[in-house]
Amino acid sequence: MDIENINVKSSIGVIGTIITTSESRRGILIPTLHKMQSENGYLPGDLLRLLSKKLSIPLAEIYSVASFYKQFHFTPRGKNIVRVCTGTACHVRGASKVVHALQDKFNISPGETTEDLKLTLETVGCVGCCGLAPVVTVNEGVVGAVGPKKLKGLIHDIEQEGEDHGKS
Repeated sequence: MDIENINVKSSIGVIGTIITTSESRRGILIPTLHKMQSENGYLPGDLLRLLSKKLSIPLAEIYSVASFYKQFHFTPRGKNIVRVCTGTACHVRGASKVVHALQDKFNISPGETTEDLKLTLETVGCVGCCGLAPVVTVNEGVVGAVGPKKLKGLIHDIEQEGEDHGKS
């Protein structure tokens, strides 16, 4: 993302004619953060500092905005984002075993990323697939009824850096 060449007026559009320059700069902050994260996979600190200067918004305010939303990340994330549902149905049907197996295999805890950036492990409250419990999502795919066999296949796929998880 070419932060130096961000054009606030064209980014904010027609609304920029009725709001102040400061409001326009703040108005493009979140879309710019989304673009930055989309391109980098996270929000690098050096780019946030550059954005702060470009938009004349204090860096603390940018961090405050970005840290408010859970979808923004400040550290690199894995190629595979594995989220283990720990909602009631998944918990009862063995989600903690899935979490522990992934932790033990990849030597990371929920919220962490492997050093080789193959995997980021997270837990979530509910993914809305209680009938398939225990459920794991891998990137955009949903894997239901995760038992030992599916877990073994999932781990194998991640180790091979496959991208077709959850399509079965």
